[in-house]
Amino acid sequence: MSRHRVWFVNCRDRGVAWLMSGSRTRVMARVLGLGAGVVGVGAVAAAYLLDDDQHTKRQFARVAAAESLKARPNRSLLTREQQLKNLGSESFDVLVIGGGATGAGCALDAVSRGLKTALVEMEDFSSGTSSRSTKLIHGGVRYLQKAIMGLDIEQYRMVKEALHERANLLDIAPHLSYPLPIMLPVYKWWQLPYFWVGIKMYDLVAGKKCIKSSYAISKERALELFPMLKKDKLVGAIVYYDGQHNDARMNLSIALTATRLGATIANHSRVVELLREKGEDGKEQLCGAKVKDEITGREITVKAKCIINATGPFTDTIRKLDNQATKEICAPSMGVHITLPDYYSPEQMGLLDPNTSDGRVIFFLPWEGRTIAGTTDTSCSVTHKPAPTEDDIQFILQEVKNYLNPDVEVRRGDVLSAWAGIRPLVQDPNKADTQSIARNHIVHVSDSGLVTIAGGKWTTYRSMATETLDAAIQSSSLSPVHQESQTDGLLLEGAHSWTPTMFIRLVQDFGLESEVAKHLAHTYGDRAFSVAKLASLTGKRWPIVGRRLHSEFPYIDAEVKYACREYAATAVDIIARRLRLAFLNAQAAEEALPTIVNIMAEELKWSEKEKKNQLAAAVKFLQQEMGQNVNRASREKIPINLSKSEISDYVKRFNSLDTDKKGYISLNDLRMSLKNDGERINLDKLHEILNEVDVHKHGQVEFPDYVQARGQDVPGETLHEILKEIDLNLNGQVELDEYLQMMAAIKAGSISHSRFAQLAEMAEEDQRKKITVERSGGGV
Repeated sequence: MSRHRVWFVNCRDRGVAWLMSGSRTRVMARVLGLGAGVVGVGAVAAAYLLDDDQHTKRQFARVAAAESLKARPNRSLLTREQQLKNLGSESFDVLVIGGGATGAGCALDAVSRGLKTALVEMEDFSSGTSSRSTKLIHGGVRYLQKAIMGLDIEQYRMVKEALHERANLLDIAPHLSYPLPIMLPVYKWWQLPYFWVGIKMYDLVAGKKCIKSSYAISKERALELFPMLKKDKLVGAIVYYDGQHNDARMNLSIALTATRLGATIANHSRVVELLREKGEDGKEQLCGAKVKDEITGREITVKAKCIINATGPFTDTIRKLDNQATKEICAPSMGVHITLPDYYSPEQMGLLDPNTSDGRVIFFLPWEGRTIAGTTDTSCSVTHKPAPTEDDIQFILQEVKNYLNPDVEVRRGDVLSAWAGIRPLVQDPNKADTQSIARNHIVHVSDSGLVTIAGGKWTTYRSMATETLDAAIQSSSLSPVHQESQTDGLLLEGAHSWTPTMFIRLVQDFGLESEVAKHLAHTYGDRAFSVAKLASLTGKRWPIVGRRLHSEFPYIDAEVKYACREYAATAVDIIARRLRLAFLNAQAAEEALPTIVNIMAEELKWSEKEKKNQLAAAVKFLQQEMGQNVNRASREKIPINLSKSEISDYVKRFNSLDTDKKGYISLNDLRMSLKNDGERINLDKLHEILNEVDVHKHGQVEFPDYVQARGQDVPGETLHEILKEIDLNLNGQVELDEYLQMMAAIKAGSISHSRFAQLAEMAEEDQRKKITVERSGGGV
């Protein structure tokens, strides 16, 4: 059956009851309308010709509009400049402030109801809390436990609502979301029936929206599914299902869907003032906002009948623009997550620790080829740049260690990234700690008409948006085409033609690697073909197109180009939200930055000065917000606990690189070390260092390969990266005490590996071989 035939049948089935209702004249009009051949146009035409009832006309218009929402939007994305121009030149029914999940959800709800809609975001879409979540789409197992134990009907309703929204998200973005089994290990016999009943209640509350039924398993089966699990005293486990997604991409997809349907959206656009005018009753009402484009610095006046404040942790900031004396309603709480290597968890099984040492819950989940663990829950102040702390990282590592078997050494050096997000919890004055605050939401309308949506959780963004728009329509007397929300079941960007095997077409049609094709399909859905068309030739037999930005990840150059068309305006937008590289491995993100900045410079016409500024800003972001600074600080605290023989060996290695006996190692020393004749370097250990030189692509770099490279040095950026791994005082050179500090940190497990340490070891081995040959006279 063709797509148009399916559309016709769906329209027929949904319209039969309405078609046969009403007077005989209206029934005949509607039948004639359908008989015109084209459901939407024919029906409307017949209604106008044979029935002047305005209600009938509006109903036909609503049916046609509702059906049009189901089709894949063909509206091209406007450029950011065009979006900003429209902001200043048009008048809107609704202006949404905030481009997180809730704000984007409000914009989509508004535009799909037929309201003229605009959205502005101070930084990038999903730059705040919405990109720093646990990556779960869930109802909240712990909330259900609190609801049952405390007979709390509000908590119960929140869980039931979230379970409905969980199912909806899995349906409307199947390329970005998927069911994930999560194991709850049990170490006491009495806990097995207790947890089993609790999880079964979770399934029961979900009802028809249950993803898959939970089940209990034996100790042997638990260890088979999660081999890293600690087996001592393990009696069994419960496995239940929740959803998982790429949160930042999901957020962006909501915003892109809104603009495809006609909404005007702009990131890096900060509201600096709310505008007022006197209404008919003499009271001042909000009528728009002044918005500053953070990229160019120019200000834009945006006219709107209703303004929605959906700014998450910054809710009170916007409320105070409306009324400086307003009472604060948000109680911010910070949650920290860490990223660990993939070998910490199975590829398709998560872990829930329901009873941590301080009563919190820790998730331990596979995500995007790595393992993420978190979260913590501590009160904090609102900031634009939340940063993880060493105490939070150590807490998570200790809890992880409690659940893994002794074969898995949980090392501080395995923390690839660490990030903090601020939860916009709604404060309850009757409760003292943030852990007892449910993430339910409130909708408030101020005297001047500012509609504020605060609190809630990622999973329930859509239902929160629905409630917000209902309040906005009523308070501002708006006239939408649809009074009811249209977003339940509304497919998001990339979902319309996506199939689980779509990646095969990308491989066959474009010559992409399978891993890259799968990544593109699961990130962009049916828009992946547009991305693939931008991919550069590799110059290899295979893959034909798709140059990787970093050898360890499936991200390719085309994604940077496409991201610029999807409103990425800074290098941080790319590494944090469009590619997720910063969240997966901060060091790898820094290594990929020069390439990313160069591609963006071509797309966005950056000057050399702007390229340097973007690079510096991105490095600062990785250091402050992605855990690089706290990682470096943790190394500095490690005592140099080395034996005399170890210190002696390491001094020899240091001197092998410091050939001029200067007392420090410079970039030139590294460069000379890498030019040693006949040296074979295993690319598994030094993949980033000399990947360009491996002509034969057999996993090793030999001296002939280096000669064939025509004397080209290892890129300066790579040498800087190696030096920065150990240069604690950031003076551009490595002293002996810094080298010994690093070796002590490796010994203690605070560093998992170091390219600098490997170079020093190879330099010493080369020096030893050279001495051996000289002493033998060099003869045969």
